Amino acid sequence: MEPKKGKLTCSLAFAVLVAAIGSLQFGYNTGVINAPEKVIKSFYNDTFIHRYNKSISSSLLTSLWSLSVAIFSVGGMVGSLSVGYFANRFGRKNAMLLVNVFALVGGALMALSKVAWSIEMLIIGRFIIGVFSGFCTGLVPMYIGELAPTAYRGALGTLNQLGIVIGILVAQIFGLDVILGSVTYWPLLLGITVLLAIIQCILLPFCPESPRYLLMVKKEDEKAKEILQQLRQSQDVDIEMAEMKEEGERMAQEKPVSFIELFRMRQYRQPIIIAIVLQLSQQLSGINAVFYYSTSIFETAKVPNPIYATIGAGIVNVVFTVVSLLVVERAGRRTLHLTGLGGMAVFALLLTIALRLRETAMGWSYVSIVAIYLFVALFEIGPGPIPWFIVAELFSQGPRPAAMAVSGCSNWTANFLVGMLFPYAADGCGPYVFLIFMIFLILFFIFTFFKVPETRGRTFEDIAREFQKSKDVDHGSRRNSVELTGVKLPPE
Repeated sequence: MEPKKGKLTCSLAFAVLVAAIGSLQFGYNTGVINAPEKVIKSFYNDTFIHRYNKSISSSLLTSLWSLSVAIFSVGGMVGSLSVGYFANRFGRKNAMLLVNVFALVGGALMALSKVAWSIEMLIIGRFIIGVFSGFCTGLVPMYIGELAPTAYRGALGTLNQLGIVIGILVAQIFGLDVILGSVTYWPLLLGITVLLAIIQCILLPFCPESPRYLLMVKKEDEKAKEILQQLRQSQDVDIEMAEMKEEGERMAQEKPVSFIELFRMRQYRQPIIIAIVLQLSQQLSGINAVFYYSTSIFETAKVPNPIYATIGAGIVNVVFTVVSLLVVERAGRRTLHLTGLGGMAVFALLLTIALRLRETAMGWSYVSIVAIYLFVALFEIGPGPIPWFIVAELFSQGPRPAAMAVSGCSNWTANFLVGMLFPYAADGCGPYVFLIFMIFLILFFIFTFFKVPETRGRTFEDIAREFQKSKDVDHGSRRNSVELTGVKLPPE
């Protein structure tokens, strides 16, 4: 007996899990640099003494450390903007395979920097691993979205975020002094990314290429059908093939879409704005401020054992990503995103109150822990996973690579700005710093409520038609109102 249409099969699960190793890499390299901060700074000082026979100045040490952290996001911007070219030039699977070269080189440079007495190797390695992570933030959700049947697209898309948060948690645990965050083993901590890259390189050749890519870009209909039958473990894939062919015919009528045309062409303008705002809602929610500086936040709140409280936040992160995976196809993307944004705004306010009153009673320190944990939990319900995969749902095959690149770059840019500016904002605003994020969260909630469509259970073509209908209604209203004044509209 053949499985039902859209059933989660072993071949599909294998391909998705192998792709998610890239997300695990992204998460790991996001979190890995924070725990060994003191020992790496000590290495910078020792290297300076080794070269110049004098200690490094505190200002230069701070600058080098800030560069070591921030250069990762700069690399991410570069990688994310190159996603479209690599995805179409080499295919989704082969692109993921090729970009592992960046992980191998970057990880090796960081792992060998101590032996070579080279601060430059570590910083360059961080940049290169950032480029790799930037590729992953575009390629992984694109590949998963194109493999997944409509019924499982949201749940499988959430696995991308699950890989990220597991990577962050693993980095937090491995970064403890008693494991790999010590003076002796920190190069190994940074170099583990090489092992993960090797594992993915071994497994990726056993994964299928995206059938959508094969059908619409390579025009290999029979091969696409064969892979689709393998993924669905069913010979009856005619309906899905017809849907892809219809999308392909629509794509063939469109000229290639560039970054600029995403904003200039009316049918893409609204979806790309939604995609960018959703990515900004993820980063400007304040979540990375929590994870970059959670230990210092817990110290400020006078929490005992702040490092372990931070790891607790990482565990909450993983648990609620799994919750999101289980409910995303029932509750819907838009509903979950609204729930996450609204709840985070409430707990950002509660965290502000707890930080302000921490001196008055010890209990407020524990309130701050609860507020951060619930803030993180609600992030993983909506703003964490949804912006990554909903972009692939908003665009058809033609503009999708460019849209993933633009939205990914906006995410990395916001990530960079939060990482660089939050310490200054915290110094200037004190316990009121999270009110800034609360304001952003409220604004993003309003935007999502009025502008973001529900994509659960809908085909790419159906979603595209909704935007086209909205465009036609808006244009018709505009033309009617202008015609009353006797002004002639320019041709589109």
